[in-house]
Amino acid sequence: MSKRILWSDETKIELFGVNARRYAWRKQGTAHHLANAISTVKHGGGSIMLWGCFQRQELGDYLYKRPYVESFEETPLLVAVLTYMGYGILTVFGYLRDFLRHWNIEKCHVAKERAEQKDFVPLYQDFENFYTRNLYMRIRDNWNRPICSVPGAKMDLVQRVSPDYNWTFQHTGKVVKDVINMGSYNYLGFAENNGACAEASLQATHKYGVGVSSTRCEMGNLNIHEEMEQLVARFLGVESAMAFGMGFATNSMNIPALTGKGCLILSDELNHASLVLGARLSGSTIRVFKHNNMQSLEKLLRDAIVHGQPRTHRPWKKILIVVEGIYSMEGSIVRLPEVIALKKRYKAYLYLDEAHSIGALGPNGRGVVDYFGLDPKDVDIMMGTFTKSFGAAGGYIGGKKDLIDYLRKHSHSALYATSMSPPVVQQIITSMKIIMGEDGTKLGADRLRQLSENTIYFRQRLREMGFIIYGNNDSPVVPLMLYMPAKIGAFGREMLKRNIGTVVVGFPATPIIESRARFCISAAHTREMLDKVSLQSITVKKSPVSVMSP
Repeated sequence: MSKRILWSDETKIELFGVNARRYAWRKQGTAHHLANAISTVKHGGGSIMLWGCFQRQELGDYLYKRPYVESFEETPLLVAVLTYMGYGILTVFGYLRDFLRHWNIEKCHVAKERAEQKDFVPLYQDFENFYTRNLYMRIRDNWNRPICSVPGAKMDLVQRVSPDYNWTFQHTGKVVKDVINMGSYNYLGFAENNGACAEASLQATHKYGVGVSSTRCEMGNLNIHEEMEQLVARFLGVESAMAFGMGFATNSMNIPALTGKGCLILSDELNHASLVLGARLSGSTIRVFKHNNMQSLEKLLRDAIVHGQPRTHRPWKKILIVVEGIYSMEGSIVRLPEVIALKKRYKAYLYLDEAHSIGALGPNGRGVVDYFGLDPKDVDIMMGTFTKSFGAAGGYIGGKKDLIDYLRKHSHSALYATSMSPPVVQQIITSMKIIMGEDGTKLGADRLRQLSENTIYFRQRLREMGFIIYGNNDSPVVPLMLYMPAKIGAFGREMLKRNIGTVVVGFPATPIIESRARFCISAAHTREMLDKVSLQSITVKKSPVSVMSP
């Protein structure tokens, strides 16, 4: 064991709470790696003590050029026990209500098998819907809220009520005006119905129409499709790129085209469902490493090379590492310099999903590669979406020209999907040019700067108020921990009463004891909006209606 104090001009690392973390930094031309460090803030002294095992790593030139600060606190034991007790009580009441429904004492709203099909194999298992019937239904009003305006920094919601405890909803005809939108992935504020993007999209609609009604390989390849792909390649700094009409399908339909039987996929345990589905559809062997844990990833790489394929022990045809830029539920940023170092050392391929990081990270908005100052050529497959920072729809894949040419011929999403809508394509082109500064203004740079400032400011405000938040200091995805299931619904409802729209998330999207509210920061948010959200959050915390986490 060794002890070091990191509080100097050399590192400028700021830590919060007591967390297990790892860091890499440059010292005398060598990379030192701190594994499983336990950091403790000494209040008043201004020093931070880091205890742990120091291990030298040959990271080459891929070293962190900026502080890498993330916070993930273990769920307190008492909170974990109370959370499990809460789920236990809800489960007991769920079985009681199912008993009442069985004897028609309580009305049953769920689908049932027809009496004529009693001798059939059940189409669905009733027990599988237990969670939906008895737990999710209690707080269902927090999701699928209808919006009747542009989902910008503020939005209008259609008011609705439920006469049967969230089984069905009825619109009242009223509209809740000017709700602060803290749930949309509108990172750069391009979700708007006026300005350069909206005007350009309107002109594209007049020229091309709304839909193409054909695939790209038949009669649906427009000149603006090719213009967009060339622009994306230039924006990413890669040889070539291609676009797809759906972000989810960009992952789920292209990974099977890249890997197959005899290949190995090493996937982060918190990867998005589209990546998981794509890996499963590929028929490859899948092994999961701990979230952002380079020791776990390296062990899998070593084992894969040493042991080879199961039974035959033949070498794997290819090994593909699959990670995300920003993880949308955790707010964490991938340790890309270390991933690239491992990828090069063990001769693996790297698939990087930048759905949330493209446009939201980096001095030029070019994602996590730009954020760490790395070479885009070191990432074999660069994937991202246009649905978030660009205010549009669809996704892209960038890389070497040979890779893109191969996908044009073998990707199901490229061959069978209808071409992207022309006004959506134009929205992407215009917003990307604004980010790159090719529109002749500094609007893109201003939005990037504003997003970064808003993110740091809001995270700091929540910490000062005593909230437990997860993720990287520079991540615009800000999870605020609620822990207990009953708090999810209470927090979402109380915030909406205060004209603040939030996303609340629980099991199975998160671990059972890590329910949370998730704020998404936008460049369109003003300081006044962020102050109101933070102040109202602390008000809800102190409210007797919702006793928040300590």
